[in-house]
Amino acid sequence: MTKDVIALTPKMPELRTLLAGLYSGGPDLAVGTRADGAVVQLCAPDGRPLVSVEAPILIQVPGETTRLLDHAVDDEPVWWTEARASTAIAEAARLAGSFAGRLATVLGGTVWPPEAATTDVIPLTTDVSAISVPATSTPAVDVLTNSTAVVIQDRPLVAMTSWLSDALSDAVAADRALQIVTPPTARLTLPTRTALRGLPNRWVVQHPEHGYYDGLSGAVLHWKNGTFTPVRDENGAAQVADAFTLNTTDSNDRQLLLTLRTRHPASEDLVLGGALEAAFRHLTGAPPAGWSTAEPINLPWNTRELTELARARAPRPTWLTAVGNPERPALATVRVLRTPGGVEEDITLALGYGDDETLPLHALEDLAAELAAEHGLVTLLTALRAARRDLTVSAHLEHPPIPVAFTLGNTEARHIGPALAENPPQGPLPVRLGPTAEPALHYRLGDGTDPHAWAAFQRLAQHLRQA
Repeated sequence: MTKDVIALTPKMPELRTLLAGLYSGGPDLAVGTRADGAVVQLCAPDGRPLVSVEAPILIQVPGETTRLLDHAVDDEPVWWTEARASTAIAEAARLAGSFAGRLATVLGGTVWPPEAATTDVIPLTTDVSAISVPATSTPAVDVLTNSTAVVIQDRPLVAMTSWLSDALSDAVAADRALQIVTPPTARLTLPTRTALRGLPNRWVVQHPEHGYYDGLSGAVLHWKNGTFTPVRDENGAAQVADAFTLNTTDSNDRQLLLTLRTRHPASEDLVLGGALEAAFRHLTGAPPAGWSTAEPINLPWNTRELTELARARAPRPTWLTAVGNPERPALATVRVLRTPGGVEEDITLALGYGDDETLPLHALEDLAAELAAEHGLVTLLTALRAARRDLTVSAHLEHPPIPVAFTLGNTEARHIGPALAENPPQGPLPVRLGPTAEPALHYRLGDGTDPHAWAAFQRLAQHLRQA
């Protein structure tokens, strides 16, 4: 049974409703709070947390419950109340299910996963005094060592929830790695994949027959000195798990990937999010449907509100997510950073397409021109890869993306100089976008089907770096 249980209700759970749900363990259990009351915990008599419940959030973005849970509800706004059970106590998962079931019963909602729902009183029979107290107060972390925070997740799709976002922030602040352990059937969302991309963070797959391996690289792992590290042969080379290469499924689904950076002068009237909105409009025909600092993405798209959040957090960086309408899978992450040059946005946008759907490659040049003219474009790289239309990541070998186009913004092109930027010796010759005196430069690299495009892009990048 999953250790995470979610109540989805049309009405906001009030305090007394939450407390009624927390009586799922009977009167002998205690209730406590942490994070200034944002998390309520059902605790054993000795104070040990059994179930941690996060403050309910209102999901106002259509399709989010289906995207993350495969659990469709009406597209009306819905309250998402998530409970995470301790993995150390046998009764904790059933307590979480009883808590969520009671909320759904009182408020007329549903529970994910449905089989977890109950309204039974779950007595605590485990001798908790025989179980060591966890060395962490972060609800998402199951194991904490000097070097690593380990999170055990057995839900089918691991999203970058506020639980995980807090765990990642705490790990970074303490100079620890975040490592998420899942079964081989689990998948990651794009924001979670992005967060785990940099070592020593890892996605650790626990396979019943093949042991542990890295879900993104396939490297066989073992637990050593308080962290998951690769198993190496006598030459120091890592091994690749058979399950990583054998469990691949060919499909004709594709993902269009955009990686772009913008830079703006810091000013009181600066509004962020315009570059991302332009990309959505050119490639999907509509602006993003919603944004948030975690998943589920719960707020309707609003550039003014996200700008105010980033400004309030400055000079600290701000990390955001954005999602499109359900009809066209589109998901983005944005990192806003204050630098000596101004305010920068690092954006990754992925769009999913099936075999019978036409890719909007014809729109890339117009998009690049608008980004350069109106949104402070620094660079834009567009690539295409064979991958799932729903934009999730499975724990098996994926084909690398193939470059389609690369664009230098006006300022970058000027710094490099026209003699160098417009005349790469081995091509491709760029298309000039915008003002004749200081154009942006758009390099066409192919249609995303020729692997040799990587070599062409690398030669181009090496040529441009000479400046």
